[in-house]
Amino acid sequence: MNKALEHDADILDQFTRQALPFAQRHASDGEMLRLLVEASGVGPDDRILDIACGPGLVSCAFAAKVRQVTGLDMVPAMLERARILQGEQGHVNIDWRQGTATALPFAEGIFDAVITRFSFHHYLDPAAALREMKRVCKPSGTLMVADVTPRADAQKAYNEVEKLRDPSHTRALTEAEFEALGRVSGMKLLRKITYRLESDLEGLLEASFPLPGDSDKVRDQFRNDLDKGTDHLGVEAHRRNGQIYFFFPITAFVWQMP
Repeated sequence: MNKALEHDADILDQFTRQALPFAQRHASDGEMLRLLVEASGVGPDDRILDIACGPGLVSCAFAAKVRQVTGLDMVPAMLERARILQGEQGHVNIDWRQGTATALPFAEGIFDAVITRFSFHHYLDPAAALREMKRVCKPSGTLMVADVTPRADAQKAYNEVEKLRDPSHTRALTEAEFEALGRVSGMKLLRKITYRLESDLEGLLEASFPLPGDSDKVRDQFRNDLDKGTDHLGVEAHRRNGQIYFFFPITAFVWQMP
């Protein structure tokens, strides 16, 4: 099996098992979803593509503001959760497609905006994924990528611990790396918003599927930061009521197509 196929198998394995816990853990992301919709600048006549849509949280948030949303994911279990959420919220303007981010099953230039959240740290080739987003977006349209953006000095440690927690993780990019991707792609950065998403460590580990023994390695890294009073991981680990909490540093980049 080549590297790309092996990685796709890791994603399919992880997120088939994570489909329900991921949907449950992120059901309370309302503030962040509102920020993303507002930052995107989309309007009621727009047609939107949501790549790596997962359980449909982003797609459903945008459906209330635009004409049509297409949610795409490679994991059938995630699309099943997305259809359930769509039914619960009563949206009739969403369709779901199975597919991959680096080979989008759409013609060129058909979407007014192309968005993705929490996907780029799973890509082997982020530049290729951004090129595909550009390909299917209309001229002067909008691209938005929201993802974890660790500090440069914490990036290596952050990626190491995330790879332990989730074997499908590849590499989280810094803000500077995302901005460089946009420049190389010839797009104009319209706006950038930051957000700190708090998570409890034990709950996150329970919703993930690390390899045997790796959960303890993750705990050790967090405890090391707490015991030494450092922030080696760049996530502001802290204790509350005896439990370890931390913040995912999220940045959303909004670019305009040439």
